[in-house]
Amino acid sequence: MKNLTSVIVGCVVAMTGQVHSQDIVAHRGASHAAPENTLAAFELAWEEGADAIEGDFYLTADHHIVCIHDKTTERVCPQSPSLNVSQSTLSQLQSLDVGSWKAKEFWRERIPTLADVMATVPKGKRIFVEIKCGVEIVPSLKSELERSNLASEQIVIISFDEEVVKATREMMPQYKANWLTSFKRDDDELDFRPTTHVLLDTLSRSHATGLGSQFNVGALSRSLVDDIKESGFEFHVWTVDDSKDVVLAVEFSVDSITTNRPQFVRQIVNQTHVSISQDTQNQPQPVTVP
Repeated sequence: MKNLTSVIVGCVVAMTGQVHSQDIVAHRGASHAAPENTLAAFELAWEEGADAIEGDFYLTADHHIVCIHDKTTERVCPQSPSLNVSQSTLSQLQSLDVGSWKAKEFWRERIPTLADVMATVPKGKRIFVEIKCGVEIVPSLKSELERSNLASEQIVIISFDEEVVKATREMMPQYKANWLTSFKRDDDELDFRPTTHVLLDTLSRSHATGLGSQFNVGALSRSLVDDIKESGFEFHVWTVDDSKDVVLAVEFSVDSITTNRPQFVRQIVNQTHVSISQDTQNQPQPVTVP
């Protein structure tokens, strides 16, 4: 790993010069070791030194906001009949064990509410609230966030739905809201979609404060990140667990790296920045011609 990092970092310094430090965002908590989107995973993320946590949220039938990724409980609660989250009550959903699928020791874990998750966020840390449903959640979300003890700068709302991003920014302009996207291309195509033009158009149209992008090595580049950031938007990437990809994310100078392995990624980010600093110091200084 050290040799690989040195090679890539050398290219970084030669091609791009300075980079800045990245925030580490725990994807559904420290979900490499604890069941995703549970209080156990979020608490572990803080123990592992994450700068922020990311969780997925739906509105229940009785208008509570709960933390779960899928539309149903089938994947995280395979031992019980599947419930549709939006058609179920909070009581029904919290009767389920959503931890044992990961390991027996997590059998007590239940689907947390947004309030439960926000209560774990320490001073100076952040939560990325990913909205998995539609704009119907926004009024309840506004009320929930206003009741929390978190400062506005500790909360970031993210969504693949640009209408959710737009509604959030219109009703709650005090919070950052990032639009999420992934990159695709057909076998007969050379370029990935969406294009930079489409990205910027969507970000502007939705009043987003930033972009959250799938980490796709073929689609991403330092120039793309620079184009987005120079247009006034932040650039975040997900989900990055591989050391080589972490180094590249640092090279691209993204604002945050979302990962299932926050402690591991923190170590790689720190090592990469140390290497960059050392390589920069060792570069020949320009000769001044009198």
